Amino acid sequence: MGELIMSAPVAGLTSKNRIAPEDVLMLRRDVFADGVVTRGEAEALFALDQTAKDKCAEWAPFFVEAVTDYIVHQEKPSGYISQDNADWLVRTISRDGMVDSRTELELLVHVLEKARSTPSKLCVYALEQVAHAVVDGKGPLMLGGALVPGLIAKAEVELLRRILHAHGGDGNIAVTRGEAEVLFRINEQTAQAKNDPSWNDLFVKAIANFVMCSAGYEAPTRDVALRQESFLEHADPQIGGFFSRMVSGGLAGIIEAYRSPDDIEAEWEAKNRATEALARRAETVDAGEAKWLVEHIGGNRPLYENERALLTLIKHASPEIHPALRPLLDKVA
Repeated sequence: MGELIMSAPVAGLTSKNRIAPEDVLMLRRDVFADGVVTRGEAEALFALDQTAKDKCAEWAPFFVEAVTDYIVHQEKPSGYISQDNADWLVRTISRDGMVDSRTELELLVHVLEKARSTPSKLCVYALEQVAHAVVDGKGPLMLGGALVPGLIAKAEVELLRRILHAHGGDGNIAVTRGEAEVLFRINEQTAQAKNDPSWNDLFVKAIANFVMCSAGYEAPTRDVALRQESFLEHADPQIGGFFSRMVSGGLAGIIEAYRSPDDIEAEWEAKNRATEALARRAETVDAGEAKWLVEHIGGNRPLYENERALLTLIKHASPEIHPALRPLLDKVA
């Protein structure tokens, strides 16, 4: 961070170590009436957040809103976060590779939610903050000691869902490999724990989205692919009481949301939109993607129940996925 140039009112607040409601009102009305328009101003707000030990309840919403507006809207085109701004944000909110406070974590998620397009690394970085708490018991989510390391509770699932939904803007419809990697790491570390049931729902849907899209299927919007209604509600003895009715309700809905490459191509040709077709169609699952999945699910251990559910879904949705996956798919009915 270069030399910090602060306006007199901001410098005054920094020196007194306390931010009161009237100070936030003054910042909104007088200092940043036209928004945070330079990186220097944004860095001054970060400095204030760091130095003030006593902060009123009004501070965090103002800070999140003001810095988000700068990152998302000040640089043209509005709504598109540049790699440079994304790198600056990660540098500014990080200590030892982790977000430093809950306010800064909320800022990161809010930026993802407000932007139309963000570099995928920013979403992966946000997911990793949840992994730090769940797997290592570290990071801002652990402040207050409410969370239990090694177990994924409802609050963390909802935060992961917010992050994954947020990144579903322009061109980010399919879950990326980087995002899937973090979800697998969380699953591996918590598989034996009594996780909240909503975790299985999110995990299976997100990884299915990644696999189906890399197989060339058109992705539904992330909102559709990851939406909350559970498809794992009812017992099915065949897979350990884990799955709901196999081809009715939620599962069928998920499968129907994905359209096969053949269907898509016929429609695109009919509408003469070859360029759009090329832009939106994912590459076929190649040996690399298939090998990646086998490495994450395969091995000598028994399948976790949610992995079995995932494979069942993939098998029902697309029996023609890459031959390298055949041994995995043969493990499920």
